[in-house]
Amino acid sequence: EKRPPLTLQTDTRPINRDAAERVSYASVVKRTAASVVYVFSSKTVRGQDLAPYLSDPRFRRFFDLPLPREDEEEGTAPRGGDRNRGGKSAPRSRLPDRTQQGLGSGVVVTTDGYILTNNHVVDGADDVRVSIGDSNKRYEAKIIGRDAPTDLAVLKIDATGLTPATFGDSDQLQVGDVVLAIGNPFGVGQSVSRGIVSALSRGMGIGTFEDFIQTDAAINPGNSGGALLDTEGRVIGINNAIISRTGGFAGVGFAIPVNLVRFVAEQIVNKGRVERGFLGVRTQELTEELTSQFGTERGALISEVTEDSPAEKAGLKSGDIITRVNTIEIRDSRHLPLVVSQIAPGSDVAIEVLRNGAKTTLNAKLARRDEEAIARSDRAPGAKDEGVLNGVGVGDITTELRAQLQIPVRVKGAIITSIEADSPAARQGLREGDIIMELDRRPCTNAAEAVKLSEEIKGPKVLVLVWRAGRTRYLAIDESK
Repeated sequence: EKRPPLTLQTDTRPINRDAAERVSYASVVKRTAASVVYVFSSKTVRGQDLAPYLSDPRFRRFFDLPLPREDEEEGTAPRGGDRNRGGKSAPRSRLPDRTQQGLGSGVVVTTDGYILTNNHVVDGADDVRVSIGDSNKRYEAKIIGRDAPTDLAVLKIDATGLTPATFGDSDQLQVGDVVLAIGNPFGVGQSVSRGIVSALSRGMGIGTFEDFIQTDAAINPGNSGGALLDTEGRVIGINNAIISRTGGFAGVGFAIPVNLVRFVAEQIVNKGRVERGFLGVRTQELTEELTSQFGTERGALISEVTEDSPAEKAGLKSGDIITRVNTIEIRDSRHLPLVVSQIAPGSDVAIEVLRNGAKTTLNAKLARRDEEAIARSDRAPGAKDEGVLNGVGVGDITTELRAQLQIPVRVKGAIITSIEADSPAARQGLREGDIIMELDRRPCTNAAEAVKLSEEIKGPKVLVLVWRAGRTRYLAIDESK
């Protein structure tokens, strides 16, 4: 029997901030506790081969390893390795396989057993079990789907009559709002902690799509996948990670906002995968230096447009700053992929950009995001991107250099052949092998043009577009520093 499409139970009424001053949250916890479960995972880790000399019983006793059986199959000693007097190779030994245990929490989303948790709680697991409340019964759980970019997963257990959580609207959250974290920290059992929203829209660099809620509510190992609640008992986040030097709580915890969770969970169950819109741009943050160059501190600065992408077809260019997609104002470079990814592939979108100080609107038809293709394009050797020009020697890109450095044909410019170590350019990050593609948004296709442009630019500041290790990036260089 085919089940109806999954729709999470939601309540988007405004947060009652007056209620946050209450003395007790017992009624809130009581309503929600049954919706938060324990998740146990296990996987087999293969034992590694031991060096042949560890087959010696004395070594095995020293390392508390079992002695080999008399009928143990003999392997082949490594080249140059020891052999016994009979000419046979020493037995190849390995450490025994071991079972690695994982612990986390989850949130019930349907009465018939669909459960949300973190992907890292169940990733690679051979066996996943779920325990509800104080019951000793552990249900076998099937992994319905996982989404590594958001670190979310959906499980299914064979159960009925469960209590699904009610999901709120994470866009309503404000810094200072009271929140409650429920989970299974350290496996001690269901626990509740209280805190406030410390910050919104945090990034940690651990995932593709990051828009974390930061909280000082205690989140510890075992809380992952549990619920972050508002004062009405509505789930407004899925607990995900902490920053700690000890591995325990240090007042800095993070949760995935529920509006993103809802999008991912419903797609996993209803479509079997998460389908995301794709525009085809690389963007970078507007630093203080870049803000002064472009005249704005909000938006996503395009450093590169992917060839034959929706962005290229729409007419987007490097140097454009995307300030709005449809009706959504773009905060920064992390916000753009979050917004675009939640628009269905094939959709027409209106993109407002700031180009040369003037606003213009372009229309694009989004493609479907291919995570594997994007991962392949990102595998060029990485390097830190920085940037500048006085004290810089440049040359033309020869056929040999293009082949040696794997410079795409589409990349035109001047290659940096030398750079003075104490020059502003070197101090601010330019280095040999960088390709200068633009100076102050004016393209250069060879060394002569780069030199000519550098001589024409007035003032100590210059905006440089460079290609390095498969990526392009803007750098604001100040010759006076």
